[in-house]
Amino acid sequence: MSAPRIVLASTSRYRAELLRRLLDDFEQVSPDVDEPELPGEAPGARALRLAVAKAEAAARDRPDALVIGSDQVAAHGETVLHKPGNIENARQQLRASSGNVVDFHTALCVIDTRSGKSGTALDHTRVVFRVLTDPEIDRYLAIERPFDCAGSFKSEGAGISLFERIESEDPTGLIGMPLIALARLLRKAGYALP
Repeated sequence: MSAPRIVLASTSRYRAELLRRLLDDFEQVSPDVDEPELPGEAPGARALRLAVAKAEAAARDRPDALVIGSDQVAAHGETVLHKPGNIENARQQLRASSGNVVDFHTALCVIDTRSGKSGTALDHTRVVFRVLTDPEIDRYLAIERPFDCAGSFKSEGAGISLFERIESEDPTGLIGMPLIALARLLRKAGYALP
């Protein structure tokens, strides 16, 4: 039996870069899933619901594949932090995060279209920000321009200088896809990894 093809149900360049740490050959597709917030839905539940929806959407017409869906929800208290899109929104997010904790819930779903079986995982990472001054925030935003990142930073870049600490079981979860959990789900589906 030949190895199934791997399909990443995401157009995120960050997730693709992460997946390349494990695999050289995979297909990347847009899952075309609406991402509405449901009233009262916890951030982790939302991330898991959307990861499953993305994997299911991409799996529909792809037999003989392992389809990976992933989603991340960042929250400061009860406030969900979306991708800022521009410098002013990013500045506001970082000011609100200064001296506080931001929780990142990163979910995975792997569907084996050969068997119809699926597996999920949810990673929780806490980022403790140090107290930031406006000049520090502005210097950081000028350097990295993280306008396509929830929380307005890139921990894999200069954003690491904004933190007191990161509390996580898997540092790749913060970037957008927890590779320890993904490797476990792929092995469970019978995919050989180192």
